[in-house]
Amino acid sequence: MTWSPTDLTVAEIWRYPVKSMTGERITQADVGPRGIHLDRGWAVRDEKAGTIRSARYLPRLLLCSARYLPGTDAGLVPHVAITLPDGTTVNSDDSRVNQRLSDAIGKEVTLWSLRPEQEVEHLRQGAGAMETGDLESEMRMLFGLNADEPLPDLKDLPPHLMRELSELAAPRGTYFDTFPIDILTTSSIRHLQQHLPDVDLDVRRFRPNFLLDDGGASDALREREWVGGQVRLGPVDFDAVMECPRCTIIAAEQCGGIARNSTITRTIVREMNQLMSVYCNVATPGTVRVGDPVFLPL
Repeated sequence: MTWSPTDLTVAEIWRYPVKSMTGERITQADVGPRGIHLDRGWAVRDEKAGTIRSARYLPRLLLCSARYLPGTDAGLVPHVAITLPDGTTVNSDDSRVNQRLSDAIGKEVTLWSLRPEQEVEHLRQGAGAMETGDLESEMRMLFGLNADEPLPDLKDLPPHLMRELSELAAPRGTYFDTFPIDILTTSSIRHLQQHLPDVDLDVRRFRPNFLLDDGGASDALREREWVGGQVRLGPVDFDAVMECPRCTIIAAEQCGGIARNSTITRTIVREMNQLMSVYCNVATPGTVRVGDPVFLPL
């Protein structure tokens, strides 16, 4: 394949040690079939629901932050230090970690490190997994939709993944919602900003792995054009599978003074069909660094 340079560069790289908690901004990332090395290495399980949960169900997770503890070993990943909403910190190897997290979240939860692909019981969606009476109501709750707003378009979600996620809270051997990589451009943020001129659209609301910057050259939804094709960041090639349907997390209160703002959801639904950024699989592994150029196929 022949690649053509673009005006985009890798501006930010984000890794999230614990699913749905504030992540780490890093300067380079080793990328393989499972995405960025150590991304979503831990997750929280709601014991009443009997499965792994994200901030769509446990919004106070977004008020916590996490970082890896170098030189530690929790099996497939290092241990983490978690800063709770009250500013105190607890490590994943502390015997009190589950109680401290439960107190902070407001529900009985347990912290789980990444497990081998063949271990799925902690991911299984049991009888208590659904919080509403039917699938449509559950979808509306998770995506923050009003009764008169359409459900998100999931036509590009591969059938095998749809089947897996009907039984499990995440793809096997991961704690991802669906795909291992999410890529966002600053032009898409500017596009949304045109409709919300007085709202602070902090990139942390959108939780990308890679933020690509074009220096202000465009306000188009550039990622939309890549779906079904490929994009190269430095030496790493990605298959752009589908646009990301945005859920309640973008409007929620988060660490770092990010305030709740439901107008963000209303606007993305109305103006952008609820889609912003692109989900990707990794086609060619390698290391991506901040400042790397971005290429598209000719």
